[in-house]
Amino acid sequence: MANKRSIIDESHDFWSEIVFPLLQSHFPTQTAQMAAGFFGYGSEVLRLDDEYSTDHHFGLRVNVLLPDAIMQSQGRTIEDMLAAHLPQTWRGRELREGYTRTKGVALAALDQHLLSTIGLAHAPQSLTDWLQIPEEDITHIIAGEVWHDPSARFSTIRTSLLAYYPEPVRLRRLAHWSRYFSGMGVYALKRALLRNNTLYASTTFARSLRWGVQMAFMLDRTYYPYDKWLTEMFHRLPRMGPRLAHIVQKAPLLTTGWEEKLHLLHEMSDILDATMVEDGLIAPHPRYKASDTSGYRLLESAYAELIQKCPAEIKTLIPQWEQVHWESFHSDFVDKVELSDWRRMLVLEQA
Repeated sequence: MANKRSIIDESHDFWSEIVFPLLQSHFPTQTAQMAAGFFGYGSEVLRLDDEYSTDHHFGLRVNVLLPDAIMQSQGRTIEDMLAAHLPQTWRGRELREGYTRTKGVALAALDQHLLSTIGLAHAPQSLTDWLQIPEEDITHIIAGEVWHDPSARFSTIRTSLLAYYPEPVRLRRLAHWSRYFSGMGVYALKRALLRNNTLYASTTFARSLRWGVQMAFMLDRTYYPYDKWLTEMFHRLPRMGPRLAHIVQKAPLLTTGWEEKLHLLHEMSDILDATMVEDGLIAPHPRYKASDTSGYRLLESAYAELIQKCPAEIKTLIPQWEQVHWESFHSDFVDKVELSDWRRMLVLEQA
């Protein structure tokens, strides 16, 4: 899949042959201050678009980021020029309307794009900054391609994020996920099964498996992506993918019984724990056994060790793991969109 020609490649050609010459001709000063490429949201940014992801918000796309002052004072004028000069179709593709009124080209303010994803208008400058970024939204900054960025402001932020977490931040995140995987996951699943509470068991199991997979990304120093891309990207992990593949493949199956699911999570605990020992993140220790009533709370031992290694300033700071910045932006967008347009974007058709 990674080697096939993607909509990114077609969009790059569209930028080079159509969009950039128009911008350079009509707005040379502003073009010198913009960043342009294919980034942000959608399966396409990871070249994972398929026959299902192409039914909405899909097509030729150029993302353009402008300094806030230019976007505010001249963004509408630039959009008017593009709307007047862009073709209706290009190489057999009809130019689509996405989140902007300019087909095929989406203009936005750089600061707004950053604030709506990572919650910062600059690269993270402190451990606290790093911990307040929702991890999956980092993908919406670093994925895709940038083809034009003379000022390098956006590219510099991408480079900073691509360097991955500072080690104290990674330890704090691993500590939090160890706590949840064990205390809110394996322990809770054991109690749910003892009480024959299938609903609680189902929700707890799913969360636990997700937390364990996300820890695998952290141990391989790779940002975990938005959930729908988790399976594909997990199997690309160089170390933890092969170590955990048999669990990730078997545990979710409906044919795998509850006791076996719990056993597989115990095995996942051992593998994650052993990897942290191997990496020197926690100390070697004797093997422990599962409790008949509380399950196997192994990773909560790791949680304590990791917390005690963290700098004082972040010991009690909880990592942000909800897409709060994007949802705030999205709510504002939906508040302003026509309901008929919104339903069209949702592919809602009258029965």
